[in-house]
Amino acid sequence: MAQRRPMYRGDRRRKEDQRKAKQEAKRARKAERRESGASGPEMVETGGLHGQNPAEFIWFSPSNGRTVTTASASVPTVPGVDDWQLLSDPRLPPAR
Repeated sequence: MAQRRPMYRGDRRRKEDQRKAKQEAKRARKAERRESGASGPEMVETGGLHGQNPAEFIWFSPSNGRTVTTASASVPTVPGVDDWQLLSDPRLPPAR
């Protein structure tokens, strides 16, 4: 059976240098965002209804696994699909 090659001491030092450089870059980005007042990608604010228009009705078709949004409460007319179920009704208060 072959023995494992001993770890070269430079590897440990190189890995530590890479970790420090990555951490410093992260601090620089954070300071830049703080100065400019911008938020990072993980801090983006979402709309009240997650980007949905408050007057949209969302319909789901179980046979096709498809969703459709409409501006009115009428069932969507899509050829070959007639099993639409209403997922969200903007007139009803959101469930908590």
